[in-house]
Amino acid sequence: MRRNRDGKENNHHRHHANMSKIDRILIDAQKNLRDSIEPMNLENLNSFERKKIHSFFDDKPDYETKTYRRENTFVLKIYPVGNLKRLAKEKAEQVLNTGDVYTFPYLPSYERYIIHNYLQNFDGVETKSIGENNDRRLEIRPVRFGRSLRRIIKKIKLF
Repeated sequence: MRRNRDGKENNHHRHHANMSKIDRILIDAQKNLRDSIEPMNLENLNSFERKKIHSFFDDKPDYETKTYRRENTFVLKIYPVGNLKRLAKEKAEQVLNTGDVYTFPYLPSYERYIIHNYLQNFDGVETKSIGENNDRRLEIRPVRFGRSLRRIIKKIKLF
């Protein structure tokens, strides 16, 4: 610990080291997640560091952060939700154009949820999870009878 002229401890140095660790993590995270659909896992962070990372990504719609407890440690995950949504949109358009079902490779439940949620109001397609456990897959299927039509029908109560 450095001391200043008055003999008091100087916290500035330690604080700066903390900031640069966070800055390094934030730069790495954005670089690694730029073209990825997989989350980045950060471990060995204290609660201050986790808070800094969460608040940095809070106003960035392309990312979501979640902290999970693993026994007595914490894992902070940064999800590139923007990339997941772009991929979902691209595949949904492909399904609309070809009329063929698209099946994603295995995705963990949170990523399936993001895509599922995002495509909920995407007309002409529907999503469905199929399979069990590690064989769980998300499908995008064409909808012959579009959702918007169903909504209109409900409103005028024809059925």
